[in-house]
Formats: sequence, structure tokens, C-alpha cells
Amino acid sequence: MTKTISFAIVHMTVAFTVVYLMTGNVMAGGVVALIEPMCNTVAYHFHERFWARRGRGGGDPAPTGA
Repeated sequence: MTKTISFAIVHMTVAFTVVYLMTGNVMAGGVVALIEPMCNTVAYHFHERFWARRGRGGGDPAPTGA
């Protein structure tokens, strides 16, 4: 859990810094730093669902254990 929290902090810091450097606006940086990770969390959920379904319906064969 510590690693996950650490990654979230790094992610938000990068998002804030990039937007702040691009706009010079602290408020814009803060809003994006909060909204962008939330949007990525939702996108990741659907990404995982897509790959889970792909795995069930064919796709890459299972390893044979060589």
C-alpha cells in the first residue's frame, strides 16, 4: 500500500508541475493534478476489463511451462 500511495503522490506532482509550467496557473495545476488521476483510474478499469475478456476469448496462448 505504501508503494501505491507513493506512486499516487508522484503522479499528482508530475501532473501539477506539467500544467503549472505550461500555464503558470497554480489553480489549473491543482485541478488537473486531482482530476487527471481520477480519469486515469476509470480508464484503467475499462482497460483491464478489455484485456480480461480478450484473455478468455482466444488471443495469446497460455505458456506451456518450458
